Amino acid sequence: MIEFEFVAPNLDNTMEHSTKKIGMMFTLGGWILGFLLLALGFSRILEHQANPNQSVDSSDNNNFSQITLTRNRQGHYVFDGEINQKSVTFLVDTGATITSIPAHFQDHLKLIRGPAFLVSTANGSATAYQTGLNELKMGTIVLNNVKASLNPGLSDILLGMNVLKNMELIQRGKQLIIRQYH
Repeated sequence: MIEFEFVAPNLDNTMEHSTKKIGMMFTLGGWILGFLLLALGFSRILEHQANPNQSVDSSDNNNFSQITLTRNRQGHYVFDGEINQKSVTFLVDTGATITSIPAHFQDHLKLIRGPAFLVSTANGSATAYQTGLNELKMGTIVLNNVKASLNPGLSDILLGMNVLKNMELIQRGKQLIIRQYH
């Protein structure tokens, strides 16, 4: 007669191995989630340093409307506003004769590209195109029918002197007050 001996598998060892795998996966997942949250936090800090005026300090009274901007780490005045009721980020540029918009914003802002003209920039001469803004909004300051240009070589929207020349600019420390009298 042939005898068979039944040997039960060592379930304790198999379960221990499976539990270790799950534990390692949770630990790895926790580290990845922690790094993602840390990166998101640093990204928000850097974004606020680049544009400390994401919510513009704005006021309005009988005599004037004004916005108060805080300078960013690079010494520039960057702030959020609107063009044609679309949110945009402006860079105040007193060296820009006209408000200039990167050409890739044309469709998003529903701008019409007009005749070409030559502009002088820090990088030399370039071709830009005339356009018009139905509405430009900076906090409580609202301007209508603003002349502007579409510039293929730009990355930032430059708020130029065609807008700023009709306003009072007051710089104190790290702040710039832009005031429009009624």
